[in-house]
Amino acid sequence: MPAGNNFQHSDYTRANPGDRVSYREAEPWAPLDSLAGQDALARQGTQMAQHGVRAVLFVHGAHLGTDLFGMQRLDEAGGLKRGYSRGIPGMEALLALMRDETNGLSRAPGGYKPPLDDVEQVTAALDSDAKDAANFTAAYVQQFEKGVARDATARISCIRHLWSSEHHHLGRAKAACRLLDRLRRVAAELKVGNRDRILVQAHGHAGQVLALVSNLLSTAASSGRKALLETLRAYLEAAGTAPDVLEALAAVEPQLTEGTLLNGAALDVVTFGTPVRYGWDSSSLGRLLHIVNHRPMRQDGKRWLAKTELPQITMEMPIAWGGDYVQQLAVAGCDAAPRDQVAKEANKALWEIVEPWDGFERWLECARRCVRCANDGQCLLIDYKDATGSTNALDHVFGHAAYTRLSHLLFNTNEIVKALYSDESSQPAS
Repeated sequence: MPAGNNFQHSDYTRANPGDRVSYREAEPWAPLDSLAGQDALARQGTQMAQHGVRAVLFVHGAHLGTDLFGMQRLDEAGGLKRGYSRGIPGMEALLALMRDETNGLSRAPGGYKPPLDDVEQVTAALDSDAKDAANFTAAYVQQFEKGVARDATARISCIRHLWSSEHHHLGRAKAACRLLDRLRRVAAELKVGNRDRILVQAHGHAGQVLALVSNLLSTAASSGRKALLETLRAYLEAAGTAPDVLEALAAVEPQLTEGTLLNGAALDVVTFGTPVRYGWDSSSLGRLLHIVNHRPMRQDGKRWLAKTELPQITMEMPIAWGGDYVQQLAVAGCDAAPRDQVAKEANKALWEIVEPWDGFERWLECARRCVRCANDGQCLLIDYKDATGSTNALDHVFGHAAYTRLSHLLFNTNEIVKALYSDESSQPAS
């Protein structure tokens, strides 16, 4: 997307991304608690510190009981009620694999449900229920922080940030304000300047929150930002809920207008398994990298696209055979449903700003594009080799769980450092 993107949606282009895409296979690394593992992470931390990284935020949500595929919207609107899906062989089986009630991703034993609060009680329950499947655990963040700090001349602050996991436009807009306020406070606490960098690693739908953040941070005149923030403020004042978001909005809006929120520091973003959806504003970011669990299994040579035509993936999806099916299927047109009428009206108003597609037919059109790579930034398509044959969705979350495994921490960090903070990096410094 262009600089000054102004909330334009991503294109679902099947064209070859060219030199923006690279392919990898997940490689075994030394155990984190071994000397070799500690040495490797220390080297990676030193390299990051040398390139000015002062803080790393690990942003994630919950997948249990949160309507991960956005089926509520597909069920309540568009072609399902009018029966369009019945004319497509296998579609009902695919939709059953996407619904919370039938896909094995039942409600969390811990009892939490969106909107989630970023408090220890919730994150501890999430760690207990999901462990390191699609979840940046406390252990992941602690191991990372301890490892990168060993030989670094400057400390890298590591922060876990749980977003509300409200998978709709209103929920993501609120989450973007909360995250901007968190970034503002981190920048102030660390006293960052124009030679410093803040890195955000965002898993899954948290990447959509970062895409909104990139548009909100734009220094260009933005009619979209004005409309989005006015809509959000009107909803918050009318609903009388989420006072913290209203406070965050009041704190960040003047700094967004002035371009001073990060005090000149660059914001780098890495997404893991984020569906192609909102557009990114490249002018507000330092470096941008998208990592997707992907197996190039197509027979037409287009290895940058997800395999197969929908809905004939119902045989392979239960064992995550083709990679990350959440990234492939949770695209424009689907979403969770807001709880009340006031929220639904605000969500609709935001929908008109950030996304041109709605309903079953549009969702099916977007999903059938099989797009893996976002329009902006570098893209790493990685075979995480997580198709073990298990049909238990909790084991692999349909290919969406691999990124946050503690066993992949060293591999992920090495790929991030190579792509963003080394002489091999193909992205220009900013």
